[in-house]
Amino acid sequence: MKKFSEFRVGDSFYSTCSISDKELEEYLKFSRVKNAFLENKQKGEQQLVSGRAILSRMEGEFTRLSQIYGNHIVFLGTDGDSEWENRNTRFLKPLYTDQVLKLKFTVSQKEEINEEFGKITIDYEGTNQDEETIVISKRNIYRIKKEPPR
Repeated sequence: MKKFSEFRVGDSFYSTCSISDKELEEYLKFSRVKNAFLENKQKGEQQLVSGRAILSRMEGEFTRLSQIYGNHIVFLGTDGDSEWENRNTRFLKPLYTDQVLKLKFTVSQKEEINEEFGKITIDYEGTNQDEETIVISKRNIYRIKKEPPR
């Protein structure tokens, strides 16, 4: 795991995942999302994955990165991107269950909070197996302990 002092703006980290029908079903049940479009699955067809489910998996994958896991981090929120009228996430193509989602996490900002904590801002990008961009989410903000537990 990296210490706060080791992170640099522009550092990128990578992961790959997919979301199964069962995982999506569990997410929808937990989140209590009620959307007819997401409920019209035909037997044997891949199901459209909701945007929030994609973001949730992306954050989960971020916390599992070897550079992050083990440190104390807290998701503080998101700041909009001024180029996007202060929005932070764009879904550009659909993702279906069991499709490959290639993830790129890039440190876009780093700043001191106090002697114990720093703040890193991470941009997420997800592409499918054909290198088509599925989602871009900018300015996901995390508080991170400067000296991780040993």
